Amino acid sequence: MSRKYFGTDGIRGLANKVITPELALKVGQAAGLTFQNGDYRHRVVIGKDTRLSGYMIEYALVAGFTSVGMDVLLLGPMPTPAVAMLTRSMRADLGVMISASHNPFEDNGIKLFGPQGFKLSDEVERQIETLVDSDMAQKLAKPADLGRARRVDDVRARYVEFAKHTLPRNMSFEGMRVVIDCANGAGYKVAPEALWELGAEVFSLGVEPDGMNINRDVGSTAPEALSRKVRELRADIGIALDGDADRVLIVDENGHLVDGDQLMAVVAQDWNAEGRLSQPGIVATVMSNLGLERYLQSIGLSLARTPVGDRYVLEHMREHGYNIGGEQSGHMILSDYSTTGDGLVAAMQVMAVVKRRNRPVSEVCHAFDPLPQILKNVRFKGGRPLEAKGVSKAIEAAKQKLGKGGRLVIRPSGTEPVIRVMAEGDDRALVEQIVNDVCEAVTAAA
Repeated sequence: MSRKYFGTDGIRGLANKVITPELALKVGQAAGLTFQNGDYRHRVVIGKDTRLSGYMIEYALVAGFTSVGMDVLLLGPMPTPAVAMLTRSMRADLGVMISASHNPFEDNGIKLFGPQGFKLSDEVERQIETLVDSDMAQKLAKPADLGRARRVDDVRARYVEFAKHTLPRNMSFEGMRVVIDCANGAGYKVAPEALWELGAEVFSLGVEPDGMNINRDVGSTAPEALSRKVRELRADIGIALDGDADRVLIVDENGHLVDGDQLMAVVAQDWNAEGRLSQPGIVATVMSNLGLERYLQSIGLSLARTPVGDRYVLEHMREHGYNIGGEQSGHMILSDYSTTGDGLVAAMQVMAVVKRRNRPVSEVCHAFDPLPQILKNVRFKGGRPLEAKGVSKAIEAAKQKLGKGGRLVIRPSGTEPVIRVMAEGDDRALVEQIVNDVCEAVTAAA
């Protein structure tokens, strides 16, 4: 059963067109009713990134939650993982993050976390959708039972302390020159602060949000500015967060980009050597490079693959007892510490490995040679192009050409109207030809 509002990462769309005050109000009411169980004052924490539309959505959600009798704690601009952590820490019944992550400022979204800080299951999201489309007038609180709302002032310091405590007490980044790019997003205050408190010499980019410059030419989706700054300052490492700071990419001392696959390999190898892996392997998605899988096999570890979306990675981790998982795009879930991807904590774990080995990032973070992997997006306006006969025929032909030595992944995006076509194998020319052939077929059908 498909969902009407929720995608792979909450509800997301164009602010004031898809994500309207009316929708936010109803989501607040529906989620509040869903998570009320017991005769006590229920509470919800709400954080946001730095988008202009965050104010509009925040106050509409407050109206929704308070109208069904929930008290609201407003956190202001905070990373998504901080909201998840504070939901649990502050014993809230529900956590909300207002963000569209790496999307441009025109978009926004609503992510929901349960009382333990985990994203909601498909089943709970469907319950909320059913309520959103129903008449909730009879379920609203009586005047004396309405909720209250207040801002919480000390949350930044709480999250910084939490992040620092994920490292050993004696770990110091003294002597490391770090450039941190916060994408003009939710981590713009806490990330530089945490690294400075750990002794690093910190240079910041993307820390001047104006409501409309989130992810614009900065952050993990546009790391070129970070690469230039690392070379210019001769820094040891560059760190690029995305708009809500739940994912991270690294730039080495030469300005070269290190993706999430390499970062997972580095942390997995280190934790394996220290006996810290809860299972002999990690969890990643179908988009992770085959080179990662081969590398892990070479050191006696497995790679379990899930559909795209960090929520599916986490579900598999919880079900099978893994404590490292993530995505090539930079989500890394370290479940010993967090219930969702945490860009800052992941970066700090990588920095700790670099510090212990006393080797350049370019050496430490090049665990394997990735196989040629090509990803292209085909935008479509409607319909189901993947069900067209021509597309099915092109996909089958592509699989035959690739054989067992490669992979083909074709999927609709969960956050925008595009079909993603990815192939990988040892022969770059063949991979490119296969992707082009499938894209042409999808384009014709779309």
